[in-house]
Amino acid sequence: MNRFNGKVALITGGGGAIGRASALRFVEEGARVVIADVDFERANAVAAEIGADAFAVQADVTKPDDCAAMTDAANARFGKLDVVFANAGVGGEKTEFVDMPMEEWDRVIGVNLRGMVLTCKAAAPALIHAGGGSIVLMGSSTGGWDTILGAGPYMTSKEAINALARNLALELARHRIRVNALCPGIIQTPLSFRQAADDPAAWEQFFARLAQRIPLRRVGQPEDVAASVAFLASDDARHITGATLLIDGGQTLQSWSNAPDTAYPSS
Repeated sequence: MNRFNGKVALITGGGGAIGRASALRFVEEGARVVIADVDFERANAVAAEIGADAFAVQADVTKPDDCAAMTDAANARFGKLDVVFANAGVGGEKTEFVDMPMEEWDRVIGVNLRGMVLTCKAAAPALIHAGGGSIVLMGSSTGGWDTILGAGPYMTSKEAINALARNLALELARHRIRVNALCPGIIQTPLSFRQAADDPAAWEQFFARLAQRIPLRRVGQPEDVAASVAFLASDDARHITGATLLIDGGQTLQSWSNAPDTAYPSS
């Protein structure tokens, strides 16, 4: 498919597993991409893998100037901006609320929510100038359906993103800009299992156990998310805005009463 011929996409958190997979998918379908990440080396590695249809920028999405710079860079390099995948985010440290330092709350909310707002605020004028486009937000994940102990900042930030998507969808519709949120379940990335990402055996065992908790008996891959991002950003979803798309293999269909006896693996 060539759904993005002539289109330019900006991906924040583009140096991570999901960002990389999404960049590759967009380019495969004809787009040129801007890979933005706070870690320039990661972003540049993805851009180098792609070649002339991509370039990297260093951007901290919690900083308004960085967000403005990455959208300006897209315009300067490729002449316009059509698609934004606001993917940058952090998982946070699991800490009970009474013991949680406010610095941790501020850090997670700052990246996950403030970063989304600043990204969209910087990109919206460019999309308006282009005559419309699409914004895909990395939304609540399954934190909107499951309650995660010790993850108050993460859950709060992610639920707020879903509300932000609806608000932006309504406000930007007159500019022919669609805004949707993507809500992945467990995806096989280092963010899901940071402690043993460098231990292949532990890595495989962890995700194999998780797969047994998912009705489709598989753990999501970054490419699964990338395919959904591409769908929501494409004209195939031209009449979809303000929606949240759950990608979890049925994970959130499980409950205490119908889940397998296997306990959740801990990370």
